Amino acid sequence: MSRRGGSRFANRRPGPGFQTRVSEPPVPAGLIKTARKSGQLNLSGRELSEVPQSVWRINVDPPEESHLNVSFSASDRWWDQTDLTKLILASNKLQCLSEDLQLLPALTVLDVHDNQLNSLPCAIGQLLNLQKLNISHNKLKELPNELWNLKSLQSLHLQHNELERIPENIGQLVHLEELDVSNNQLLTVPSTLGELSGLLRFSLASNKLKSIPSDISKMRSLKLLDVTHNELECVPPELAKMVSLEQLYLRHNRLHNLPEFPSCKYMKELYVGNNQIEHLGSEHLKDLSAIVVLELRDNKLKSLPDEIMLLQDLERLDLTNNDISSLPYALGNLPMLKSLLLEGNPLRTIRRDIIKRGTQELLKFLRSRMQEQPTGQDDSCSATAMTLPSESLIDTYTMATQKMLEYSDRKAIVVPDEVFDASDGVHITTVNFSKNLLTGVPSRISELKATVTDVNLGFNKLSSVPLEVCTLEHLIHLDLRNNILTSLPMEIKRLLRLQTIILSFNRFKEFPSALYQIPTLETILISNNQVGSIDAFQLMQLDKLITLDMQNNDIMQVPPELGSCLNLRTLLLEGNPFRNPRAAILARGTTAVLDYLRNRIPT
Repeated sequence: MSRRGGSRFANRRPGPGFQTRVSEPPVPAGLIKTARKSGQLNLSGRELSEVPQSVWRINVDPPEESHLNVSFSASDRWWDQTDLTKLILASNKLQCLSEDLQLLPALTVLDVHDNQLNSLPCAIGQLLNLQKLNISHNKLKELPNELWNLKSLQSLHLQHNELERIPENIGQLVHLEELDVSNNQLLTVPSTLGELSGLLRFSLASNKLKSIPSDISKMRSLKLLDVTHNELECVPPELAKMVSLEQLYLRHNRLHNLPEFPSCKYMKELYVGNNQIEHLGSEHLKDLSAIVVLELRDNKLKSLPDEIMLLQDLERLDLTNNDISSLPYALGNLPMLKSLLLEGNPLRTIRRDIIKRGTQELLKFLRSRMQEQPTGQDDSCSATAMTLPSESLIDTYTMATQKMLEYSDRKAIVVPDEVFDASDGVHITTVNFSKNLLTGVPSRISELKATVTDVNLGFNKLSSVPLEVCTLEHLIHLDLRNNILTSLPMEIKRLLRLQTIILSFNRFKEFPSALYQIPTLETILISNNQVGSIDAFQLMQLDKLITLDMQNNDIMQVPPELGSCLNLRTLLLEGNPFRNPRAAILARGTTAVLDYLRNRIPT
């Protein structure tokens, strides 16, 4: 009997008193029965060439046993069924999906990956509760316009298809947190991707992209961006504005220059192997203070700058197959370095047998050579792990070219006046005094109020924020993490252009009330403090707020009204002692948490 005939027969009830022998149906009745109770149905790997009607109509037609079963026991009440919310049809032989898909409006998860689909039904646009859609590993060449109606969608997997374009309407999926369009035939991507401000993970790998739109920098919540295996010759400088970026994959492109990352303070992993990069300078490394993995293999690098020693958290450095002939010996002083890969370089100062002994022996060798270095010899070989190649207080070249006043990682108690004197006449936009021992902010910082937009005072010993900081009227980003602050001055509300403030790892016991009065704020990071409560009604006034991180505080109760902050794309509350929302709800992401809270607002 053909599969098609068997499917029709399986849905027809035999007459009373007759027993009919049929081949086993493609979907056992027991699975359907269980799915009616659980709301979940997994039909993966069953070689289905079409989906039986009994699946589409699972919540429409009464079960076949309904005319016989009149039991009122809790387990047998067939009429008390659950709407299907999760349907897995992966790894079958489906070439299309029926328009009857619309009969499952409660679906939150639909997984049809690894089939032979060449189109999607228009009815998919009626699954308005859908949060996760996986249609990867199919043969799709285009996507229906109805797909962009799915405003609740949080995860969309489109990888391994035959897509040549992504419609501009994708910008309508404003709650999307995960998007994978890798391994397609994309030549360009629309600028409307920048409207996905809540996106956390985005893969464009293995396409034919020669460029990516600068609007991608508007994804201020993005943590992972993968553009591996494309044809990029450059990266838009706006990429450096992605303040939340933690992992960036640029392998296997045609890059000649490494981008700079002045705002990417959270960057932990950077992969730029298999390109054509010839130069690595201090300007590329000075802002990567959090970097853990740096992959530079298979490029054309000839040397490493001494600023590589500023990467104190670096654990893995891959320099395989470059043109490096010597290394700064102080590389051996990087405290966290566990893997240093150097094969395929024409190193003249390190014997091959030392390289083959592994990272620890190699680092030991570098340290020993540093100790042997004669006094007065080129200090590029005798610098300590925290010393810049220049003996001057400040790198005037970097100041002039990058418009940055930097005096960081010096273990300094004060910032010398000479640092400010050197900036005279320079249009300074960025100030970095992080990783020192400052107990106060130099009053001369107010001299930069007409130009500075980014100030980093993190990793110091500040117990208060002086009024001079509140005079920086053009300030956009303010980093005060890892200090001993307990409050902010009310005068900080004068910073009418401030978009990002980082207060993590301080000693706040109350949410700083001044922040409620800065309407331009888009990102507030105040994790790992002792904050006990938050005023949801005042927070609602911050209609541009996109990211709020309050992890690891002392919040005992989350106000339901917080769910009315509709612009929030990232709300992080883990690690607080409140009982509700429970961990399972928090794990489902920001949209689920906000929905939960909204449903508990007293009416």
